[in-house]
Amino acid sequence: MAWTLIPLLLLLAWTASMGSARARTDLLNVCMDAKHHKAKPGPEDKLHNQCTPWKEKACCSASTSQELHKDISLLYNFTWDHCGKMEPACRRHFIQDNCLYECSPNLGPWIREVNQSWRRERFLHVPLCKEDCQRWWEDCRTSYTCKANWHRGWDWTSGINKCPAKTTCRTFEAYFPTPAALCEGLWSHSYQASNYSRGSGRCIQMWFDPAQGNPNEEVARFYALAMSAGAVPQGAEPLLLSLALMLLLWLLS
Repeated sequence: MAWTLIPLLLLLAWTASMGSARARTDLLNVCMDAKHHKAKPGPEDKLHNQCTPWKEKACCSASTSQELHKDISLLYNFTWDHCGKMEPACRRHFIQDNCLYECSPNLGPWIREVNQSWRRERFLHVPLCKEDCQRWWEDCRTSYTCKANWHRGWDWTSGINKCPAKTTCRTFEAYFPTPAALCEGLWSHSYQASNYSRGSGRCIQMWFDPAQGNPNEEVARFYALAMSAGAVPQGAEPLLLSLALMLLLWLLS
């Protein structure tokens, strides 16, 4: 008579799927819970320079976008010039990276909770288009740094980030021998070096022409739908396991 339980199990699976879809409606057009992010994305007509692609729907303010372009931003007291002046071609990638981080409302599928003093959320394993990662590495390979992970381990005694003791300034290529090493290691796996190309709809573009629309909206929708279709709602796993054990015990009896 075990077959009589099959409709019930199918119903439970369908309910779990529907619950998952509802729980994940907040993956689109959202801002992270972090130090300088807005609560909700909205228009910002005066976004500065490299942050302007997000002006139609931004998680950053105009003042934040201006700070992101400074040598030492007051947002985090962080300088890219910790091993001498960074090459301009390299610097523009870091500005664009910061604009994406602070301004983009299309990173919902990769937002994760964290317990840090300056933010409650971060993004993790965002699939960065291979051309964007490659170009970032190529333009920075001759600039200098002293660390392979910029998230932690700096000397902050002066108020800004400085190279910690016993580290050596070397070229980016020495610390990041491949594009993937740079994009994935720099910010503790915030990015994942994707094999997808720009325009594929499967990877996030750091660079895009806003006159052609924001391609990352399509990417976020794709991954949000994929997560909704394949995920089990948080807390449902113990229930399903209990049902399976009950069924097994019933069959054995």
